Amino acid sequence: MTPIEPDTYNVQLVHNRFTDQSAAGLFTAASTRFAGFAPLRLFAWLVVIGMLVAPCPSATAAPPGVVVDSSPKSSGLYIGSPSLTVLPNGDYLASHDFFGPKSDEHECPTVAVFRSSDRGASWKEVTRLRCLFWANLFTHRGAAYIMGTDKHHGRIVIRRSTNEGQTWTEPRDAATGLLTTRAEYHTAPMPVVEHNGRLWRAFEDASGGNKWGERYGAGMLSIPVEADLLNATNWTFSNFLFRDAAWLGGDFRAWLEGNAVVTREGRIVNILRVDTPGCPEKAAILNVSADGRTSSFDPATGFMDFPGGAKKFTIRFDPRSDLYWSLATLVPEKHQDAGRPGGIRNTLALVASRDLRQWTTRCILLHHPDVAKHGFQYPDWHFDGDDLIAVVRTAFDDAEGGARNNHDANFMTFHRWKNFRALTMADSVPVTGSAGMEGGQGSPVGLSRGVEEPSVAPGRASVAGPGKRRASLHAAR
Repeated sequence: MTPIEPDTYNVQLVHNRFTDQSAAGLFTAASTRFAGFAPLRLFAWLVVIGMLVAPCPSATAAPPGVVVDSSPKSSGLYIGSPSLTVLPNGDYLASHDFFGPKSDEHECPTVAVFRSSDRGASWKEVTRLRCLFWANLFTHRGAAYIMGTDKHHGRIVIRRSTNEGQTWTEPRDAATGLLTTRAEYHTAPMPVVEHNGRLWRAFEDASGGNKWGERYGAGMLSIPVEADLLNATNWTFSNFLFRDAAWLGGDFRAWLEGNAVVTREGRIVNILRVDTPGCPEKAAILNVSADGRTSSFDPATGFMDFPGGAKKFTIRFDPRSDLYWSLATLVPEKHQDAGRPGGIRNTLALVASRDLRQWTTRCILLHHPDVAKHGFQYPDWHFDGDDLIAVVRTAFDDAEGGARNNHDANFMTFHRWKNFRALTMADSVPVTGSAGMEGGQGSPVGLSRGVEEPSVAPGRASVAGPGKRRASLHAAR
């Protein structure tokens, strides 16, 4: 009998498995190799069967949704600030920035811009923009805009595109999109809302010290709708309100990433993420004067419970349901002792409110049982007829063993939740041990309704303020 070379044979079996050879082919190879020696032939068959039914150790599950872009942890470039808007011709435009040790985020960071002409089924990168960070996309008067800072804690800048995102203006001075001369501003892809003849957009002043969060003061920018958005002199800045460490009984650490929202009474408010050490998660509501010059806050009435309030969220009003909606990265009950709520990012939910004060979790959309290296965070989204469309900063499994951690994401993914207004907790993905949810092991899946064709006319991605005529909600970051 010919001597067997175990290493060579095992390598061949592994090669066959990963080149998708059929089971019949593998059995035939094993039978031929050990013809005339039944015990070894039987052993070889058992090995083949075990390899076919066992999970492949290097195989990785794809993240839920459609992958728009990916960046492995070895690159030192992590995906941040996903943004989304619908162009006047019906195409989708999406963007994200890169952060991390190889990103130049503190000098001149990069934003990648993508377009989809098939309603999110596929995406093509159309350009990269330098010296831009934390930016949101929106449309206004037939043009696309992107607004953020020129670096981590940089100057506020805005750029315009009149050719569906192919090329963009450069913010060289106060007439071409450089809105501040001083740096030290912070933001995220937050909504731009139209109300009472003005566009409104929240920012934070980051000049209040050196510590993350604690240094941020909350404020609001606004501009007349007919004005040139690239001209800095057309913008009005409110005052910026800085934190008081005594708020929330000493548990208040920071507020940031504010939403411009129109209340049912027709007022503009700024609703911000709040960093606290435990649950329930909170948000803060700042009042903004009608002329946009004054922000004010009452700590006795300005805080509210908000599921997912310790991470970035976007709020929009939907006139069809007469509700405010948000996608929120909330903390399931089973994880509420796993650390600060701002660091738990493995569950994305659909939440709604009638009055901006009382929020209800309508459906769990995305969940992974692991909190350390999986995250569905910083969603930017739009209404799209009966559907809700979103891009998400996703930390998930990949060929390198997954993201560096749940914060340093390796994907931007696109999602469509069909007939979102009808979703209930019964439609949720399983979350182990959560009240009102199905039992069983949580799994890295998205809602089964999945990515489907929308039923919206081209360019219709807007909302109306409650009790008002349609008020375009421009940002979809």
